[in-house]
Amino acid sequence: MSHNKDTKTPPLQDASAAFEQALQETDQEHYILRLYVAGMTPNSQRAIANVQNICQQHLQGRFELDIIDIYQQPIFAKEGQIVAAPTLVKELPTPLRKFIGDLSQTERILAGLDLRKKD
Repeated sequence: MSHNKDTKTPPLQDASAAFEQALQETDQEHYILRLYVAGMTPNSQRAIANVQNICQQHLQGRFELDIIDIYQQPIFAKEGQIVAAPTLVKELPTPLRKFIGDLSQTERILAGLDLRKKD
């Protein structure tokens, strides 16, 4: 039996660096969000403002936000299985999550999006 001397176990430092890199990449995941609203009601307008605020403060440069008015495009509500509006859907990163309401409970939304507040 011959042993190949070229195969080496990576040093601990390399494994540590790889782990740190993976953590940074996780922190930089790209979010795909869809906000379903029913017309331009005050509740819809609050939800739009709240989700835009959350995205700007916590997802700078790493999000796509689609705002869909289910009155104008009802097929999207059916496809997305939307039963109430406003509803925010986090498509990516997985798992898919839905939030119903005006999205004013910022801490709850951040926790649901797996985001942590920056100090």
